[in-house]
Amino acid sequence: MTILFWFVIVASSISALYWIVFVVGVSSRKESSATKLSAPTTGVSILVCAHDEESNLRILVPLLLQQDYALFEIILVEDRCNDGTYDYLLALTAAEPKVKMVRVVVKPDHVNGKKFAITLGVKAAKYDWVLLTDADCRPGRQWLKVMAQAMVEPTQIVLGYSPYQRKRGLLNSFVRFETLVTGIQMMGLANIGWPYMGVGRNLAYTKKLFLDTKGFNDHLAVTGGDDDLFVNKHARQVRVATVLAPEASVPSVPKQSWSAFLTQKTRHLSVGKHYRLADKFVLGLFQLASLSGLWGGAALLCTPLWMYGLSLLLFRWVLMAGTMLSFEKRTADAPTWWHLPLLDFIYSFYYLVTGLRAMATHKVRWKN
Repeated sequence: MTILFWFVIVASSISALYWIVFVVGVSSRKESSATKLSAPTTGVSILVCAHDEESNLRILVPLLLQQDYALFEIILVEDRCNDGTYDYLLALTAAEPKVKMVRVVVKPDHVNGKKFAITLGVKAAKYDWVLLTDADCRPGRQWLKVMAQAMVEPTQIVLGYSPYQRKRGLLNSFVRFETLVTGIQMMGLANIGWPYMGVGRNLAYTKKLFLDTKGFNDHLAVTGGDDDLFVNKHARQVRVATVLAPEASVPSVPKQSWSAFLTQKTRHLSVGKHYRLADKFVLGLFQLASLSGLWGGAALLCTPLWMYGLSLLLFRWVLMAGTMLSFEKRTADAPTWWHLPLLDFIYSFYYLVTGLRAMATHKVRWKN
């Protein structure tokens, strides 16, 4: 029992230290309201890759055209679509001078589909700054304006946040919780000088950086990683900025089934095998300490030391809730902290199962 007690104390302390670092990193960013921002003059190419996304594009493109920004273009990469995407984009480009279509007719066998599509889109960009998002995202009118505030020299990568839309049900609550935890880690560590990933639903970098570093050349065949592996490889060599502001958050349509969500996350987590060794250690230690502290604290509840276990768990959840509230105020993300204990335990099961599945997976797919 003594060994268990001290094991839980050490694990809980390490986990708490991480959350303190996260809240310091998140709180260190002070963003202004979009109404107080100056009007940037940086040209920006918004890039969206689409495979059979006609219905989503019909919602997204009008939102992009309504951006409160003067100097931008929209590059839509039609990636071997089987629906009506091509016809829609053909008519759209004829009517809207800001919209440009790039077609992928044949993909090289050795290259991942989405990475090939992004590469063609970046090469077609008129402006040096390329801002990426996905077809199922729903940016607000001020998104581009707020993100562009960070697109100044010597910055070459800008990280944004992309939550999932709020729906009813436990699945949606957990999807938003998992995304929130990932976002806090990503932004918190980046703001203290340890950037390690980005999310392609809201990510910007310069065309020059992409071309000078040969884009995805080091991981062309890896499914996924068009966002986080690119950032992971280059973020330590260049200046990285983060944008935490409600107007800069890009809501996305969440998965509607557990199987679809787990397949998506297996693809995302499988990419982590290719992270830098130092990043794998930092993230792995956090997850190990977090899981050990949670289940060790729960185990203490079944012993005469149950008061210590309860105190450690309550302290953990208060610290997590405070960090999440701080982050949510800066991103306008829908709150999830009120049922945090349940989601925390589900997250531990999810991470173990999905993490092991991702480690054992040798080949996953994008959409095509």
